[in-house]
Amino acid sequence: MIDIFADENAEILGDQDSIAEAIALTCSLAKHLNQPSLCVRFADNDEVQQLNAQWREKDKVTDVLSFPMLDADELAALDDNNEEFLGDIILAEPFVREEAKRLHLSPADHALHLIVHGTLHLLGYDHIDDDEAEVMQQLENKVMLQLGLHQPYSFTSIDEKIVGNT
Repeated sequence: MIDIFADENAEILGDQDSIAEAIALTCSLAKHLNQPSLCVRFADNDEVQQLNAQWREKDKVTDVLSFPMLDADELAALDDNNEEFLGDIILAEPFVREEAKRLHLSPADHALHLIVHGTLHLLGYDHIDDDEAEVMQQLENKVMLQLGLHQPYSFTSIDEKIVGNT
């Protein structure tokens, strides 16, 4: 089940069906999961800044935070019919709106990219080192392309480093 909600001082960017579709496609392409279970929350900047300070020791607002519930071994054991809760994705709605404006994107399309990004974090992907970042970014591009949206990253070949995700 995918829960999508907004705090009192925020609103959902985009429609819930598009958000659920982006999550389902991300999970299918990245881990071959057909029934993802996670939560997407739209919050105000202050709430995201507090969470960022508390959990990442970075006292500043950011566009998206992900809180995975499964470790690497648990993720590896997931199958097509997974019913495990993957975790939470929290977006700073006002910050995402401002960022979208700077990037000349609609807030809804930018939010979808950030939800794809956050979902990949819940699935164990990261961008700490360059190789991991490239794999993650290529997956993001692949999902966004299949959704008919903008390509957030440019590469010479989108499938070079994605193994088993055709």
